[in-house]
Amino acid sequence: MIRNIKGDKVIWIVVILLSIISLVCVYTSVTALATRYKNGNSLYYLIKHALIIGMGFLLIYAVHKVKYSYFSRISQLAIWAAAPLLLYTLMKGISAGEANRWIGIPGLGLTFQTSDFAKLALIAYVARVLAVRQDCIKDFKKAFLPVIVPVGVICALILPANFSTAALLFVTCLTLMFIGRINVKYMLYLLGGCVLFVGLFAFVILKFPDSIHRGRTWKARIENFKSGNSEENYQADQAKIAIGTSGVLFGKGPGHSDQRNFLPQASSDFIYAILIEEWGVLAGAFVLFLYMVLLFRGVRIASKTPKSFGSFLAIGLTFSLVFQAMVNMAVAVNLFPVTGQPLPLVSMGGTSIWFTSVSIGVILSVSRDMGAEASAELKETTNEKGDQLAAA
Repeated sequence: MIRNIKGDKVIWIVVILLSIISLVCVYTSVTALATRYKNGNSLYYLIKHALIIGMGFLLIYAVHKVKYSYFSRISQLAIWAAAPLLLYTLMKGISAGEANRWIGIPGLGLTFQTSDFAKLALIAYVARVLAVRQDCIKDFKKAFLPVIVPVGVICALILPANFSTAALLFVTCLTLMFIGRINVKYMLYLLGGCVLFVGLFAFVILKFPDSIHRGRTWKARIENFKSGNSEENYQADQAKIAIGTSGVLFGKGPGHSDQRNFLPQASSDFIYAILIEEWGVLAGAFVLFLYMVLLFRGVRIASKTPKSFGSFLAIGLTFSLVFQAMVNMAVAVNLFPVTGQPLPLVSMGGTSIWFTSVSIGVILSVSRDMGAEASAELKETTNEKGDQLAAA
């Protein structure tokens, strides 16, 4: 099987390192969770998490063996499936924290966030449209509208239950549109409209929170972040304590975290704070470095892929993963308000890890095929020049 592993080897190494870090950090951070639900048996969560990561690697392997051009066709079906799934989730989904974000998978006893599927579908679809419309990419009706309409619909359906995911997805698509050479004038108009919308949205939340679903939750998060009130902003304060008492460079040592017993999401949303508390700032910097390596390799793959769709697909998925990681780490160090974004490939989770694995698999699929495509293109160019010389 090792011989059949293709694609960017550096990305494979990054994924393996982040997975090892994840196993160690999850095992040492689930003490409170294990005490509450499994009589202190932390090993249960370690085994469960290891199986999920193992399944994630199988997904990466399976997806990276698929020719990435097939994802162009799949995206056309997936985008039509994403909107009804998101709508169904808002109306009939499983609720947690006043938000319907999950739906159950019949017969398997599993749940998944439909927004994870929608992210993949939308990024792939935007990459397809940008690639297909390059000949008329500056046109409003032929290029801008076919991209922004699905982006607006999907983000609007995610927004009521998960503002941070909708915002991150929108920023990713906007970045992809800029790289895809969409007319800057139209994008500036769009940004202006977004600024007005966000301002109006924030005003309504702060002044009339009951008029919007989860308005009070968003208002509390904004006010708590601004005020730094320790009683109201409990999770962020516990994360700051974890980082502040870490012993700076090398931390307290694995399994010696104190704040894991107080942080409600110690093994998921705030695992980065526990990582720094136990392993120190150097470990935190190393994890940040791994995501920067992932970003660099993703950009490199995109720049070397001769086909537009592969290039846009690789850069869009790479940005999506790295943006999410940056937001998670920014929340942990109190640069951003609490968002509920997990740390990709590190936080404990189920289907979220699998969707991340699919994204990694797609990026590796692009890198696997780019060498063959470049050779084929070079051969085609050489043959064309030869024919021209023969004709002359």
